[in-house]
Amino acid sequence: MNDLLPPTMFGAPAVVLYGAVDYAMYTSFREQLLRAPTEGVVAVELTTLGGDPEVARMMGEDIRYYSDAHPQRRLVFLGKAAIYSAGTTFMSFFVRENRYLTRGTRLMIHERKLIRTLNIDGPLTACVASVKATLHEIEASVIIQNEGFENLIKGSSVTMEEVLARAPVNWYIEAQEALSLGLVQAVI
Repeated sequence: MNDLLPPTMFGAPAVVLYGAVDYAMYTSFREQLLRAPTEGVVAVELTTLGGDPEVARMMGEDIRYYSDAHPQRRLVFLGKAAIYSAGTTFMSFFVRENRYLTRGTRLMIHERKLIRTLNIDGPLTACVASVKATLHEIEASVIIQNEGFENLIKGSSVTMEEVLARAPVNWYIEAQEALSLGLVQAVI
């Protein structure tokens, strides 16, 4: 089932997504996915400079669910031009054998970002609770981020240590390098 697909299989993708990974993209994704064939190869094409990582995870969970629910259908990712940030998160939900990139495409992997102003004002116990709540949010976000990194590198030659060392400074990976690292099945 996971044979190398020829470029002709990507000529008319069933799902085409481009732009920011946001709720509008999710709506379009769901509509297209529900109209897609329930058998055979179903290509999902994406070009994005990034966006909301939680929306990417929602889309990814749909890929995981529909792959399990319809084993006679092979959902395949095609990254085109730029797959940054949340786009790479989405790609990580496809098994490596179902990840393809077009020539010259760049992946970008980075740590999740947080912008937060913590105002400490009030009774001391309330201040401690506020600081602990923010710390717990950060810790949970790191766990979620690292789960995504693990999905991305599964079956590749990339180690978690390498991702954790390179992600804080935005790791850009060209399509051929992604192939040589084993992050994708093929470059078309």
